[in-house]
Amino acid sequence: MTRRPQIAVIGKGAPDAELASLAEEVGRRIADGGAVLVCGGMGGVMEAASRGAREAGGDVIGIVPTEDTAAANPYVTHAVATGIGHARNLAVVASADAVIAIGGEWGTLAEIGFARRLGRTVATLRSWTVTGSGEMEGGPGIEQVADPAAAVEIALAASTGSR
Repeated sequence: MTRRPQIAVIGKGAPDAELASLAEEVGRRIADGGAVLVCGGMGGVMEAASRGAREAGGDVIGIVPTEDTAAANPYVTHAVATGIGHARNLAVVASADAVIAIGGEWGTLAEIGFARRLGRTVATLRSWTVTGSGEMEGGPGIEQVADPAAAVEIALAASTGSR
């Protein structure tokens, strides 16, 4: 039996109507693509993406920072309580075959860094731009996209190639 691809959606945890709309569409497209959505299980982008995936009949793994699975947003189908706070960001991206960042703040930037360190492809949608010098010039493995369709297309392609 083949495991379904798992795609992490990371981003701003606080409510943001514009980002929520994008995240819902991303979640829907992930479910429609046959993948499982992985997220931090809380609010903001995570909740909106979870809602989109669930409304499309998909599964959502929420890796919450608390010791209580009840902390997960209501759209999470499988909650993992970590009790490790922000350190759970590593578990979120490590549990995914590819990552989609939507908006975000410092935690999102850390997750992007963890994802790339683990070799995960990252699609960014109105999120961080990353660059460096030498072999880090241009932020290798990080693709800026203009819309949810492109983000999910990149993530699904990367997920299929990683299994």
